[in-house]
Amino acid sequence: MPEETAGTETAVAPGGHDREVLRVEHVAKSFGPITALRDLSLHLNKGEVLGLIGDNGAGKSTLMKTICGFHKPDSGRMFLRGQPYSPKNVDDARSHGVDTVYQDLALVDELNAYQNMFLRREQLRSPLPFVNNRRMRKEARQAFDDIGIHIPALNVPVARLSGGQRQAIAVARTVRSGADIILLDEPLAAMGVKEGGQILDLVQRLKESGEVSLIIVAHNYVQVLSICDRVNLLQDGAIALDKPTAETSVDELTEIVVEQYRRARAASQAARAPDAGAA
Repeated sequence: MPEETAGTETAVAPGGHDREVLRVEHVAKSFGPITALRDLSLHLNKGEVLGLIGDNGAGKSTLMKTICGFHKPDSGRMFLRGQPYSPKNVDDARSHGVDTVYQDLALVDELNAYQNMFLRREQLRSPLPFVNNRRMRKEARQAFDDIGIHIPALNVPVARLSGGQRQAIAVARTVRSGADIILLDEPLAAMGVKEGGQILDLVQRLKESGEVSLIIVAHNYVQVLSICDRVNLLQDGAIALDKPTAETSVDELTEIVVEQYRRARAASQAARAPDAGAA
């Protein structure tokens, strides 16, 4: 089966695909002597769910933080809906419809569901600048209902909610902000089967709407293949595989990762061999 790589993907000009909403071209990012991303290219289509997999240290989080404006790339370029895209910071990216749900969710445990929904986005009364709790409760309930989230009591501190419910609140907050490109950083990490299923159902509903495009960082290949339209495998800061999920399998993904690990181990052993001989 043919596969796309970072080298072949750039044959499509920015904005050349009428459904393409995001394109990353030849992006590199280093932190001192450590290279996190090297000549990385990928694309995301409207309404698509793209799974991003790879070992720890492969560059997944750095890529997500670059797309959302937290990091600035050392080189390369990005395009958003066919236009050059170079966010100054996270807020600037959010103003362009690109938002991130981080692994720590950025929720305040002592606040309740609707307060977290409007965190730093509080609704105020007029003319006096008092917080409009009634309006926020109403809009939060509507937002949860719109994407099928069941939160039994909006006044309960989020510390008392399940992991799936907390994740759903963070996602709902992002969707309500107007984001149509959502980056999910390991949304299923440390979740049980039931809670993980709730988040997969939520992603499926967003996918069916056709209006939201998502990039999901995940480690579970079965979950990636079940919910994503396409999968990108990162190895050593570059895309090693780009395929529709319908054209790959858990076995193939595992085989590629194992082979890459063997090559890296062999290269490391070869690099140490002269020192061993000298000793």
